[in-house]
Amino acid sequence: MQTATTWSQTYDPLGNLWLSGLVAAIPILFFFAALTVLKLKGHVAGTITLLLAMAVAVTVFGMPAGMALAAAIYGFCYGLWPIAWIIVGAVFLYKVSVETGQFAIIRRSILAITQDQRLQLLLVGFAFGAFLEGAAGFGAPIAITAALLVGLGFKPLHAAGLCLIANHVGPELPDILAGLATLICLPLFLRFWKPARVFRFEDAGEAGMALPAQDAAPVTRGQVVRAWSPFLILTAFVTLWSIAPFKRLFAPDGPLSSMVAHVSVPLLDGRVLKGPPIAAQATPFPADYKFDWFSGTGTAIFIAALVTLLVLGLRPRRALVTFAATVRGLLVPIYSIGTVLAFAFVVNYSGLSATLALPLAQTGRAFTFFSPFLGWLGVFLTGSDTSANALFGALQATTARQIGVSDVLLVSVNTTGGGTGKMISPQSIAIACGAVGLVGRESALFRFTVKHSLLFAALIGVLTTVQAYMLPWMIP
Repeated sequence: MQTATTWSQTYDPLGNLWLSGLVAAIPILFFFAALTVLKLKGHVAGTITLLLAMAVAVTVFGMPAGMALAAAIYGFCYGLWPIAWIIVGAVFLYKVSVETGQFAIIRRSILAITQDQRLQLLLVGFAFGAFLEGAAGFGAPIAITAALLVGLGFKPLHAAGLCLIANHVGPELPDILAGLATLICLPLFLRFWKPARVFRFEDAGEAGMALPAQDAAPVTRGQVVRAWSPFLILTAFVTLWSIAPFKRLFAPDGPLSSMVAHVSVPLLDGRVLKGPPIAAQATPFPADYKFDWFSGTGTAIFIAALVTLLVLGLRPRRALVTFAATVRGLLVPIYSIGTVLAFAFVVNYSGLSATLALPLAQTGRAFTFFSPFLGWLGVFLTGSDTSANALFGALQATTARQIGVSDVLLVSVNTTGGGTGKMISPQSIAIACGAVGLVGRESALFRFTVKHSLLFAALIGVLTTVQAYMLPWMIP
């Protein structure tokens, strides 16, 4: 339904839910084929997928062209801020560490603990990555940890893929304290236990095999602290930015609220109406673009990088050259992130995402197996577990009540399944490729992670079915 000012989402434009779902899936199916079969570069695949999504939204689902364009622009801008800004700051911080020679000491400190790449992955990809996910999120853990692993001798494809897989856990389980505890406990444990055989990938680089002769001298504690200082400073600033008192300063009623700009997206904000079964009743879909230029996480990371310049003594000219090189190297990934977010916003505001989910909700008692795939789909489309929960949480709860299982279980599974979709989320793929120099090879990284993603989601589906029908006492 459309009035002069509003448009209501249509979830079954073809009169057959499965057929409508198949048409809604055309952009996603193309994106999968573009990366796995056609092997297109990520930014090319993203651009074509965006155009396909807009065409389907306008011609089949009846979305006004102006609204579709507004959703695409809104998504592209969201890709630039806050996401790309976070990635630029994180990669710049890493580049400063390399430029000042401190990363060589970081590498030596890790190699002094273990040269086994499995344990290096646990330290950097899982423990340090879990800490960064809890502290910063938005792809920063993938960018930093993947770059660190490349410096330790991992092949770029392995480094990026394994960090994407490690990141699927998200902040819900590990978070900041558990990540820090693991970073402390694992090196202590390795002082008393060593693996019987040092494992390395057959095609691993030489950087992590052994300490070069010029690096053979042990590093002092002071050198190690100085080398890790960029990430210690990052921790301090991101933690400060994330605590409640700091956030309250910039809340709508806070004393510094004027430092946060809110832009109502023209043609979109409040004009798209969600309806049953996605919402209980006709509900306006907000489109408020927030430009938190100071209180955003990306600014915290960038300020940490500026403080690092002072601590490590990098001259302003070299710092500017390093920053310019960082931005140049990320231009294509930033564009890819923008197109992916534009595609995601078009899919969400047009109702395509809901139409994709509704046929699965018609599978009856078998839905418990497919439930995590809704979360998986939501994170693939949005890049965010929070957004996936907002998108499909109500549908999960409604379907649970219809088939007689716990709504707590299925809503929780939406989050768990969403974590498995993070490793194939196009924006995560673009971030990882930009961090390790694989720009243009997004298809290879996608093929590396997609099998793990689908397997994890399927295992969660099996576990969910067992809990729903055989072990319901496990559900709180």
